[in-house]
Amino acid sequence: MKPTLLILAAGMGSRYGGIKQLDQFGPNGETIIDYSLYDAIRAGFGKIVFIIREELRADFEEVFGPKLRGKIDYDYAIQGFQSYVPDELGHVERAKPWGTGHAMLCAWEQTQTPFAVINADDFYGFDAFRLVAEFLTQSTEDSEHTLIAYELQRTLSDNGTVSRGVCEVNEEGHLEVVTERLKLAATTSGQIVDADSGLEFGPTTPVSMNFWGFKPSVFPITHALFTDYARRNYTAPKAEFFIPLVATHLIQSGLGKLKVISNQSEWFGVTYPEDKPTVQAALQKLHDEDKYPKQLW
Repeated sequence: MKPTLLILAAGMGSRYGGIKQLDQFGPNGETIIDYSLYDAIRAGFGKIVFIIREELRADFEEVFGPKLRGKIDYDYAIQGFQSYVPDELGHVERAKPWGTGHAMLCAWEQTQTPFAVINADDFYGFDAFRLVAEFLTQSTEDSEHTLIAYELQRTLSDNGTVSRGVCEVNEEGHLEVVTERLKLAATTSGQIVDADSGLEFGPTTPVSMNFWGFKPSVFPITHALFTDYARRNYTAPKAEFFIPLVATHLIQSGLGKLKVISNQSEWFGVTYPEDKPTVQAALQKLHDEDKYPKQLW
């Protein structure tokens, strides 16, 4: 059974200043999502699920529908402020979506196979898709999941701080804990510091770029966790339920384990408007090197 790819595309783009999920970066006007779709298809995925806000659905269908029809099945999952919120909480006031863990939960009905999860605005590289597809098709344990890890130094922005899931990995290659650090940046001395905590991290520290591989058994566990989280945070309009919270619970409860798969693909992403020229140049270089055809579609 071919795996499914969930694309987290419901973010508000507050720091970017626009809908970066649909912004054009490639030499022919490609979005970053286009490259993930292209790589997922050639890596052997069988379905795409876009996790979006309802108001983006028509735009996504216009941009991606013609490219995907006839090549791969695709669907939409809507991440609403009330989605999976316990009924007794009533109407919840939110300033932004509930976060990546909640977004994943919102795709439960559309996902019947082992699946990967990625950000819409990150370029991950073909090798990452190949590795996660191999894991999802070969691993037979319902409680065995995976994380595609990158070196921290390869994931920073020259234009401001970044949020990264910093990983600790045991001798067996399994994730022990992933901690979301929200304000990471390189210093003039070459160290990488989290401005919130003051902690320093080495350049090769493995980090999560939100490229996960899960079995469907994670959905009921995530549902229970989010229900509890929503009850505790329904009056906090900016509280976010991250996927690393789910991963940490799997590990600490013994309900699952996550194999950390090291990955040497090129990664780059878009956090700030100033990142755009860098991403455009990087994509042009990949086309020039024939790693992608002149026309993706």
